[in-house]
Amino acid sequence: MWRPWGSGEKARFQRAAGVNVFGNAVKIAVEGAAGLAFGSVALLADAAHSVADLVASAVVFVWGGSRYDAADETHPHGHQRIEPLTALFVGATIVLLGLLLLRESVLGLVGPVEVAASPVLVAALLFAMADMYLLYWYTDRVNATLGSTALTALAADCLNDIYTTIAALVGVFGLLLGFPILDPVAGALVSVLVVYQGIEIGRENVTYLVGAAPPAADRERVTAALRENPAVEGVHDLTVYYDGTDLEVEVHVEVDGEMTLREAHGIETELVTGLRNLEDVGDVHVHLDPSGVGEWKDAADGGGGEA
Repeated sequence: MWRPWGSGEKARFQRAAGVNVFGNAVKIAVEGAAGLAFGSVALLADAAHSVADLVASAVVFVWGGSRYDAADETHPHGHQRIEPLTALFVGATIVLLGLLLLRESVLGLVGPVEVAASPVLVAALLFAMADMYLLYWYTDRVNATLGSTALTALAADCLNDIYTTIAALVGVFGLLLGFPILDPVAGALVSVLVVYQGIEIGRENVTYLVGAAPPAADRERVTAALRENPAVEGVHDLTVYYDGTDLEVEVHVEVDGEMTLREAHGIETELVTGLRNLEDVGDVHVHLDPSGVGEWKDAADGGGGEA
């Protein structure tokens, strides 16, 4: 439901992003120390992935909360595009780190593998999995009432971290069983999953940034909301597109041409308010047309103003 951004929402958003910063920092410290101590490519790959997560969550913490700031002279439509921009940065950072990690893993596959097997590696990975699950649970819980695409990206990243850590765990078990080649193999698998995750996050948020059209279901619920008003006799020239993560609506609505200007203004206010109360809808622009007249642009000579 549309509502003015409140300081309470921004505080919860930044608290969730801050917890992500802390959780990733702890994971990096534990996995990085164990990976360096025993020479595990899989652990170092997973820790390096979390470096990207740390940077991304820090960016979300610093800039992502701007979407909750009110519109001003420099941003008359609000700051909604700040959030998908920060989420896009998350995706780009993850892709870059994933490619670097893939390179290191390939080098480990073609070169000698010198890793010391130790139960400490298993303990470090189990700790990382528990850390990421708690982080995912908390972020997802906070975001249930915020609907933030940046927090969704961070939560997805936490969940995917669990999967990549499982892959790293396979590599470490390979070490313990006498198959050290499994460590760089696991590192390579982790890297591929990291790159895929980054691409998916970026793809989704580019949609928000370029003002793409939403799914057909969003257009249908906008049209249905308009037709619920008994004064509406027709709907045309409906455009629904993303303005950041919000939906912006532009529409022409046909009403009785005999009503007074004051009555028409009241109908327009009802329609705008009703649409803004729909979930994810931000700005709404409604133009009233007298029913049965048609649009000026459809006239034979193509000139004149709107009827």
